[in-house]
Amino acid sequence: MPTNQIKHLNFSSGYIDAKYVENVENYHIQNRTIVVNPEDSEAFLDETNRSIIPAFSSTILSDTVVKEAKSLIFLEVVETKNIGKIIFESGWDILGNLIDFPKDVPLWKSPQDEAAIIKVDPYFMARQSTTPNQQEKFALKVNLWYAPSHTDCAINNEHDFLEIHTQVFGQGRMQKFKAENFDTLYEDLIMAEGYTQIVPFCQVNENQKYTYPWHQYCSDTDCIWMAIEYHPKKNSNYGE
Repeated sequence: MPTNQIKHLNFSSGYIDAKYVENVENYHIQNRTIVVNPEDSEAFLDETNRSIIPAFSSTILSDTVVKEAKSLIFLEVVETKNIGKIIFESGWDILGNLIDFPKDVPLWKSPQDEAAIIKVDPYFMARQSTTPNQQEKFALKVNLWYAPSHTDCAINNEHDFLEIHTQVFGQGRMQKFKAENFDTLYEDLIMAEGYTQIVPFCQVNENQKYTYPWHQYCSDTDCIWMAIEYHPKKNSNYGE
Protein backbone atom coordinates (compact mmCIF):
# COMPACT_ATOMS: atom_id res chain seq x y z
CA MET A 1 0.00 0.00 0.00
CA PRO A 2 1.29 3.51 -0.77
CA THR A 3 2.24 5.58 2.25
CA ASN A 4 0.05 8.22 3.89
CA GLN A 5 -3.29 7.19 2.43
CA ILE A 6 -5.65 9.93 3.65
CA LYS A 7 -9.40 9.57 4.15
CA HIS A 8 -11.31 12.67 5.25
CA LEU A 9 -13.94 11.52 7.73
CA ASN A 10 -17.56 12.40 6.98
CA PHE A 11 -17.98 14.49 10.15
CA SER A 12 -15.03 16.73 9.28
CA SER A 13 -16.14 20.37 9.27
CA GLY A 14 -15.06 23.97 9.61
CA TYR A 15 -14.88 23.38 13.37
CA ILE A 16 -12.97 20.08 13.46
CA ASP A 17 -10.85 18.77 10.61
CA ALA A 18 -10.90 14.98 10.91
CA LYS A 19 -9.01 12.43 8.87
CA TYR A 20 -7.82 8.84 8.99
CA VAL A 21 -4.39 8.07 7.56
CA GLU A 22 -3.10 4.56 6.78
CA ASN A 23 0.48 3.36 6.35
CA VAL A 24 1.83 6.51 7.97
CA GLU A 25 5.42 7.38 7.12
CA ASN A 26 7.23 10.70 7.65
CA TYR A 27 3.91 12.50 8.04
CA HIS A 28 4.32 16.16 9.01
CA ILE A 29 1.96 17.79 11.50
CA GLN A 30 2.00 21.58 11.44
CA ASN A 31 -0.86 22.81 13.62
CA ARG A 32 -1.96 21.64 17.08
CA THR A 33 -3.66 18.29 16.42
CA ILE A 34 -5.05 15.45 18.51
CA VAL A 35 -3.48 12.26 17.17
CA VAL A 36 -5.12 8.93 18.02
CA ASN A 37 -3.46 5.55 17.54
CA PRO A 38 -6.29 3.00 17.00
CA GLU A 39 -3.89 0.09 16.45
CA ASP A 40 -2.43 -2.53 18.80
CA SER A 41 1.09 -1.42 17.84
CA GLU A 42 3.00 1.74 18.69
CA ALA A 43 3.42 4.83 16.52
CA PHE A 44 6.78 6.59 16.44
CA LEU A 45 7.74 10.26 16.12
CA ASP A 46 10.81 11.49 14.28
CA GLU A 47 12.40 13.37 17.18
CA THR A 48 15.82 13.30 18.83
CA ASN A 49 14.44 11.82 22.02
CA ARG A 50 12.44 8.64 21.50
CA SER A 51 8.76 9.52 21.39
CA ILE A 52 5.89 7.09 20.85
CA ILE A 53 2.11 7.03 20.80
CA PRO A 54 1.23 3.75 22.54
CA ALA A 55 -1.45 1.41 21.24
CA PHE A 56 -5.03 2.66 21.69
CA SER A 57 -3.90 6.02 23.06
CA SER A 58 -3.57 9.60 21.88
CA THR A 59 -1.62 12.80 22.35
CA ILE A 60 -1.58 16.39 21.11
CA LEU A 61 1.13 17.22 18.57
CA SER A 62 2.31 20.23 16.60
CA ASP A 63 5.32 21.00 14.40
CA THR A 64 6.58 17.43 14.34
CA VAL A 65 6.75 14.38 12.10
CA VAL A 66 5.25 10.95 12.63
CA LYS A 67 7.98 8.62 11.47
CA GLU A 68 5.93 5.42 11.32
CA ALA A 69 2.49 4.07 12.23
CA LYS A 70 0.03 1.52 10.86
CA SER A 71 -2.76 4.09 10.97
CA LEU A 72 -3.72 7.23 12.87
CA ILE A 73 -6.73 9.48 13.34
CA PHE A 74 -6.02 13.21 13.20
CA LEU A 75 -8.41 15.73 14.80
CA GLU A 76 -7.54 19.41 14.42
CA VAL A 77 -9.87 21.79 16.23
CA VAL A 78 -9.91 24.58 13.66
CA GLU A 79 -12.47 26.94 15.23
CA THR A 80 -13.62 27.15 18.85
CA LYS A 81 -15.83 30.27 18.63
CA ASN A 82 -19.46 29.11 18.82
CA ILE A 83 -18.23 25.53 18.48
CA GLY A 84 -21.56 24.30 19.81
CA LYS A 85 -23.00 25.17 16.40
CA ILE A 86 -21.29 22.02 15.15
CA ILE A 87 -24.60 20.25 15.87
CA PHE A 88 -26.10 22.12 12.90
CA GLU A 89 -23.58 20.57 10.52
CA SER A 90 -24.90 18.07 7.98
CA GLY A 91 -25.89 14.71 9.47
CA TRP A 92 -25.87 15.74 13.13
CA ASP A 93 -29.01 15.02 15.17
CA ILE A 94 -30.13 14.71 18.76
CA LEU A 95 -29.84 11.06 19.73
CA GLY A 96 -33.52 10.80 20.64
CA ASN A 97 -34.38 11.35 16.96
CA LEU A 98 -32.10 8.50 15.88
CA ILE A 99 -32.86 5.69 18.32
CA ASP A 100 -35.21 4.87 21.18
CA PHE A 101 -33.59 7.30 23.61
CA PRO A 102 -35.03 10.08 25.82
CA LYS A 103 -35.43 13.21 23.70
CA ASP A 104 -35.00 15.43 26.75
CA VAL A 105 -31.33 14.35 27.11
CA PRO A 106 -29.28 16.96 25.18
CA LEU A 107 -26.94 14.51 23.47
CA TRP A 108 -26.12 15.01 19.78
CA LYS A 109 -24.40 12.57 17.42
CA SER A 110 -22.51 13.27 14.21
CA PRO A 111 -22.61 10.99 11.17
CA GLN A 112 -20.64 7.80 11.72
CA ASP A 113 -17.85 6.87 9.33
CA GLU A 114 -16.31 3.44 8.78
CA ALA A 115 -12.70 4.49 8.60
CA ALA A 116 -11.24 1.09 7.68
CA ILE A 117 -11.09 -2.62 8.34
CA ILE A 118 -8.21 -3.25 10.73
CA LYS A 119 -6.72 -6.19 12.63
CA VAL A 120 -6.21 -5.96 16.37
CA ASP A 121 -6.06 -8.35 19.30
CA PRO A 122 -9.18 -7.69 21.41
CA TYR A 123 -7.72 -9.51 24.42
CA PHE A 124 -4.65 -7.26 24.35
CA MET A 125 -6.88 -4.23 23.88
CA ALA A 126 -8.80 -5.17 27.05
CA ARG A 127 -5.49 -6.02 28.78
CA GLN A 128 -6.53 -9.62 29.22
CA SER A 129 -3.33 -10.46 27.37
CA THR A 130 0.09 -8.82 27.74
CA THR A 131 1.02 -8.99 24.05
CA PRO A 132 -1.00 -8.78 20.80
CA ASN A 133 -0.95 -12.31 19.40
CA GLN A 134 -4.57 -13.18 18.55
CA GLN A 135 -5.61 -10.60 15.99
CA GLU A 136 -9.11 -10.40 14.57
CA LYS A 137 -10.67 -8.22 11.91
CA PHE A 138 -12.80 -5.26 12.96
CA ALA A 139 -14.65 -2.49 11.18
CA LEU A 140 -13.25 0.69 12.72
CA LYS A 141 -16.17 3.12 13.05
CA VAL A 142 -15.88 6.65 14.42
CA ASN A 143 -18.19 9.55 15.16
CA LEU A 144 -18.34 12.68 17.28
CA TRP A 145 -20.69 13.45 20.16
CA TYR A 146 -21.72 16.77 21.68
CA ALA A 147 -23.32 17.48 25.06
CA PRO A 148 -23.62 20.70 27.07
CA SER A 149 -22.13 20.96 30.54
CA HIS A 150 -23.33 18.65 33.30
CA THR A 151 -25.11 16.21 31.02
CA ASP A 152 -25.49 12.59 32.11
CA CYS A 153 -25.53 10.71 28.82
CA ALA A 154 -27.38 7.64 30.18
CA ILE A 155 -26.10 4.62 32.10
CA ASN A 156 -25.94 1.55 29.85
CA ASN A 157 -24.19 -1.81 29.67
CA GLU A 158 -24.93 -3.36 26.27
CA HIS A 159 -22.66 -3.16 23.24
CA ASP A 160 -21.85 -5.80 20.63
CA PHE A 161 -18.55 -4.10 19.86
CA LEU A 162 -15.44 -2.77 21.61
CA GLU A 163 -15.32 0.97 22.23
CA ILE A 164 -12.97 3.64 23.53
CA HIS A 165 -13.36 7.42 23.53
CA THR A 166 -11.20 10.47 22.80
CA GLN A 167 -11.86 13.88 24.34
CA VAL A 168 -11.77 16.55 21.63
CA PHE A 169 -13.11 19.70 23.34
CA GLY A 170 -13.90 20.50 26.97
CA GLN A 171 -13.68 18.11 29.89
CA GLY A 172 -15.82 15.08 30.65
CA ARG A 173 -15.79 11.77 32.46
CA MET A 174 -16.19 8.09 31.67
CA GLN A 175 -17.90 6.50 34.66
CA LYS A 176 -18.57 2.97 35.92
CA PHE A 177 -21.44 1.92 38.20
CA LYS A 178 -22.30 -1.22 40.12
CA ALA A 179 -25.95 -0.92 39.06
CA GLU A 180 -28.13 1.27 36.87
CA ASN A 181 -28.10 3.89 39.57
CA PHE A 182 -25.99 7.05 39.93
CA ASP A 183 -25.44 6.33 43.64
CA THR A 184 -23.43 3.19 42.75
CA LEU A 185 -20.56 5.04 41.00
CA TYR A 186 -17.23 3.29 41.62
CA GLU A 187 -14.88 4.66 38.93
CA ASP A 188 -14.66 8.21 37.60
CA LEU A 189 -12.20 8.63 34.73
CA ILE A 190 -11.40 12.27 33.89
CA MET A 191 -11.34 12.96 30.15
CA ALA A 192 -9.20 16.03 29.35
CA GLU A 193 -8.73 17.38 25.83
CA GLY A 194 -6.52 15.06 23.82
CA TYR A 195 -6.95 12.08 26.16
CA THR A 196 -8.14 8.67 24.98
CA GLN A 197 -9.63 6.06 27.30
CA ILE A 198 -6.81 3.59 26.71
CA VAL A 199 -8.57 0.42 27.91
CA PRO A 200 -12.20 -0.30 26.96
CA PHE A 201 -14.53 -0.85 29.88
CA CYS A 202 -15.50 -4.32 28.72
CA GLN A 203 -14.35 -7.90 29.22
CA VAL A 204 -13.71 -9.88 26.04
CA ASN A 205 -15.35 -13.30 25.96
CA GLU A 206 -15.34 -16.15 23.45
CA ASN A 207 -17.21 -15.94 20.15
CA GLN A 208 -16.71 -12.18 19.88
CA LYS A 209 -18.90 -11.35 22.87
CA TYR A 210 -18.21 -8.41 25.18
CA THR A 211 -19.43 -7.85 28.73
CA TYR A 212 -19.71 -4.23 29.89
CA PRO A 213 -20.35 -2.87 33.37
CA TRP A 214 -22.96 -0.17 33.82
CA HIS A 215 -21.26 2.94 32.46
CA GLN A 216 -21.82 6.34 30.92
CA TYR A 217 -20.17 9.50 29.62
CA CYS A 218 -20.78 12.65 31.67
CA SER A 219 -19.83 16.20 30.64
CA ASP A 220 -18.26 18.66 33.08
CA THR A 221 -18.22 21.46 30.48
CA ASP A 222 -19.67 21.76 27.00
CA CYS A 223 -18.01 18.73 25.43
CA ILE A 224 -17.16 17.18 22.11
CA TRP A 225 -15.69 13.70 22.14
CA MET A 226 -15.11 10.92 19.64
CA ALA A 227 -16.35 7.36 19.94
CA ILE A 228 -14.00 4.78 18.43
CA GLU A 229 -15.88 1.53 17.86
CA TYR A 230 -14.41 -1.82 16.85
CA HIS A 231 -17.18 -3.89 15.25
CA PRO A 232 -16.13 -7.54 14.85
CA LYS A 233 -16.20 -9.08 11.40
CA LYS A 234 -17.90 -12.30 12.43
CA ASN A 235 -15.61 -15.30 12.91
CA SER A 236 -12.73 -13.49 11.28
CA ASN A 237 -9.18 -14.20 12.36
CA TYR A 238 -5.89 -12.80 11.22
CA GLY A 239 -5.04 -13.84 7.69
CA GLU A 240 -8.58 -14.64 6.60
